This record gives sequence, C-alpha cells and structure tokens, in this order.
Amino acid sequence: MPKLLGFTLLGAVIPGLGLIVGGRRRIGAFVLTLFLGLIGLVVYVGLTRRDEVLAAAVVPSRLLMTSVVIGAVAFCWIVVIVASHRSLRPATGGAGGRAFGATFVGLLCFAIAAPAAVGVQSVLAQRSLVQDVFQAQGESKSATRPSTVNVKDPWEDKPRLNLLLLGGDDAPSREGVRTDTVIVASIDTKTGNTALVSLPRNLTFMPFPADSPLRKYYPNGFGKEGLSLDGRLEWMLTAMYQNVPDAHPGILGPSDNEGADVVKQSVGEAIGLKLDYYLQVNLQSFPEIVDALGGIRVNVNERVAMGGVSSSHIPPKEWIEPGPNQYLDGRHALWFARGRYGADDDQRQVRQRCVIKSIVDAADPQTLVTKYKAIARAGRHLLRTDIPQELLPAMVQLALKVKSGTVSNVTLDSDKLRLKYLHPDYQALRDTVENALESAPAPTPTTPTTPTTPGTTRKPTTATTTAPPGPTQNLADACAYNPNGDQPN
Repeated sequence: MPKLLGFTLLGAVIPGLGLIVGGRRRIGAFVLTLFLGLIGLVVYVGLTRRDEVLAAAVVPSRLLMTSVVIGAVAFCWIVVIVASHRSLRPATGGAGGRAFGATFVGLLCFAIAAPAAVGVQSVLAQRSLVQDVFQAQGESKSATRPSTVNVKDPWEDKPRLNLLLLGGDDAPSREGVRTDTVIVASIDTKTGNTALVSLPRNLTFMPFPADSPLRKYYPNGFGKEGLSLDGRLEWMLTAMYQNVPDAHPGILGPSDNEGADVVKQSVGEAIGLKLDYYLQVNLQSFPEIVDALGGIRVNVNERVAMGGVSSSHIPPKEWIEPGPNQYLDGRHALWFARGRYGADDDQRQVRQRCVIKSIVDAADPQTLVTKYKAIARAGRHLLRTDIPQELLPAMVQLALKVKSGTVSNVTLDSDKLRLKYLHPDYQALRDTVENALESAPAPTPTTPTTPTTPGTTRKPTTATTTAPPGPTQNLADACAYNPNGDQPN
C-alpha cells in the first residue's frame, strides 16, 4: 500500500509518470511530454513575455479564454491522477485498501480542483471588473478625452499622461456630489515617475479654456462677486461637478459623466495641462478597497479627527493618534484622508497623497494574487472612469513603471498663489506646475529640495505675475514620520 500511494502521489506531481510505472508506457510518455512542454512554455512566457501576459489580464475575451483553459487543464490533470492510480492498483487488493486508496486519490483531486476553482473565479472577477468599469472607446461617451487611441503605441507622441483623480461622496443621504478631493497625476510615460498636484476644494473663479463652450458663460471663471462666505460655497471647485451640468446640461457634448468633463476642462486650464482621462472614486466605497487590500500603513504625524465639526465647535468622538507605520483599516483610512476638524486643506491634501502612496505600496503581487476577488468586487463599486478598454494593456505596463518609479508632490505656496483668496493667481499656478514638471525630482533627498535643470527654457509670463518656483517633494519624504508637535485639541 505505501508503494502504491507513493507512485500515485508521484504520478500526480509529475503527470504521466504513474501511467508509465503502471505499464501504460505510450500514453504515459505522451502525457509526461505534454506536461514538460507546458512547464517549459510557462517558464518561457514568464521570463520573456511578462508584459504581454499582464496586458492580456485586462482584455475580456482573453480572460474568458483563460478561465476555460484553467478548467480544462484541471480536469485533464484529475483524469490522469485517477487513471494512474487504476493502473498501479493491484487487481487482488482488499476492500479496505481500495477504500483507503480511493480516499487518497480524492484528496489529490481536491488539491487540484480547489486552486483551479479559485483561479477561475479570480479570472472571471477580473473580467467583470474590466467590463463594468472600463467601456470600449466606441461604446462610451466623453466630451474631453482623446478622440482616438493608438493601441499599438499609445505613448509614441505623449511624453506625459495626465490623469484627473476625483474623490466624491455621493451617498444616498447626501444631495448631489461634491468633489472634495481633486488631484492631478502627471506621469512620465518613459520612466513612470509621477508628480501629484492637489488643488484645494474651495478654489473660486476656476477658469475654462478659450475654446470651451463654458467660456461664454464664465469668461472670468466659475464664480460671482459680492457673495458672502456661505454664498461662495456653490461657486467653488468642489461644487462644479454638480452645479455646472445642472445649469448647462449637455453643453460640452455627449458625455457619460458631464460633471467629470467639466472639472477636467477647468482643472486642466487652471494648472496649464491637457488632462487626458479621469478616475473617480466613490468615497463611500473607499473603505471596501482598503479592507480588500488588507489595510494600509501610514505615518501619522498629528492627531487626525474622526468626525467633528469645527465651525459648530462639535468635537470628534474618536481620533487617530500620532505614531509611525500605523496600520489603518478601511474606516480609519477614509478618516485619515478626509478628517478636517482642527485641520486645514493643506494638511488634508498631504494626507490624501500619502494614502494614495500607501495603496500603491500595499498592492504588491502577493496581495493581488491572494485577495484579488475581494479587490475586484470593491473596484466595481469604487471606480468610474473614461479610460477606454483599448488602452488598458498599455496602462498596465505604465502602472508597472509607476510602481517602481518616484511619486512626488508639487508644492503649492497658498499665499503666493493666493489660493485662499477670491481670485487666485492661476497664471502663477500654471508656471509653478510647469517648473515642477520640467525639473525632474530626484528620488534620494531626505529633506525637501528644489531641483533645477540647467538651461531650461521657460515660457514668458505676464508682467503682473511673479511665478514662484515649482518645487517637488518625494512622497517618501513628505509621508515620513516627523511629528511637529502642533496637534489639534
């Protein structure tokens, strides 16, 4: 019996070997050759075609084919295990031995079927995520994204890809959608180095491009003079997503998300960049994706309120206390990014960028493999975008560069740029962003520096505008543990 079970196990680990030992040499040799050929093919593809495999992971038709292949291979493997045991089992064996052998074979088959079932489920979950979140270029409408996609080489004539990241809280109990988080990620398509530009949600008189139909209605930007502070709330950046489409429905043309198109145009004009696509996160579902990743780790440099209303002097009931490398689940991560009691927008923006960095760090290959079904399910509830399906293979390869590249923060001087005033200095803001992108950030400094590139040609500015420098700061430095002792009460 031990010898029989040993050869059965060996035939399961190396398909075909059990058949050869059991006397079925031809079919055994064929199965063994096929198995070794498949192993060689997998090794070859893994070593030389990794990017193509990852790109195929965002193509629905290939994902469906992959699920079928996984199921077929698992079925054939199970058939080989059963056939090997039958060939090895003696015809005169007793009933007890047969029952024990059948149980052992059943366990081996389960060891093959269970991982295969998980694999098929993960592949189909990925397929559902791609189909639900990303629409084909011809099946979706956008008034602001590029009209064509160069599938063969999307970055051929595009040195930088500019993505608008929006965070909106469209809860059932809340009227309308406010984009409290507005971040532009400008990605170097050659290196993957990424610069993040965070805009305060309370910016007023946000401009529109000269060729935008909205320029006619807001020639001086989205705003009104002579309003009280409360009156301005409906004329700030955070209100544009809802209020502009409500006032001028369909003005930009066919669109599946008019609010995002409006914000893309205005934010792009404000910082001097042509924004290509947007990614909108529903903050109500944000904790779900963090929990699916198994939580994140951040350095907490100051007490962060979980609730509370500063203007009404209502203190929070809970706090996230300072400390290095703290683990945050989804609920705490959301408050870490959004907590505003006793904090200003600048502090919140830094925390939001650190959360983005922590999520990128948490999405390592082991986590993605072991928890992907939960991640995909959360992604279906979390994301909305105008990135077309056709672009996804190239986006996956670019994401790998971002993962290994430098993520930096473009520092905005609120006072010099007048960001907290009724009329911010948008020309100076454009110059700041331009300078920051021209001076590539170095990944090594431990203290904020202002790198410069000798011989850089600057665009001329108007006589009335003094453009501040465009510093960048590596987020590894900005998000390091460095408590300043100035804590909210």
